[in-house]
Amino acid sequence: MAGIKALVGLSFSGAIGLTFLLLGCGLEQYGVYWPLFVLFFYILSPIPTFISRRLSDDDSSSNACRELAYFLTTGIVVSSFGLPIVLARTTTIQWGACGLVMTGNAVIFLTILGFFLVFGGGDDLSWDQW
Repeated sequence: MAGIKALVGLSFSGAIGLTFLLLGCGLEQYGVYWPLFVLFFYILSPIPTFISRRLSDDDSSSNACRELAYFLTTGIVVSSFGLPIVLARTTTIQWGACGLVMTGNAVIFLTILGFFLVFGGGDDLSWDQW
């Protein structure tokens, strides 16, 4: 039952994050949807970690493949926070929309982190049971 509650909580927080992102797009006067480009970062961010977990069988604390995956994931996350700032500085979007998109980014990436914490371990609660 704890797995169901975690899954429902993660889906709820993901919906809240996407709501902030869409509110950032709706804040514009002319329907500019440039902030939706951060969706690519949401899709790309877990891919290096999935690949490194698939390739590395070693559970040691230092693994080159896992460290590279963390580095690439960090670059993707930082880029997703940088894109709204660049768009706001070039007056493509308003600063209020930038704030809403950054809030949505924080919620979505915390949701992705929560997914890896809840379903990432090989304990009795894993993604394989779904």
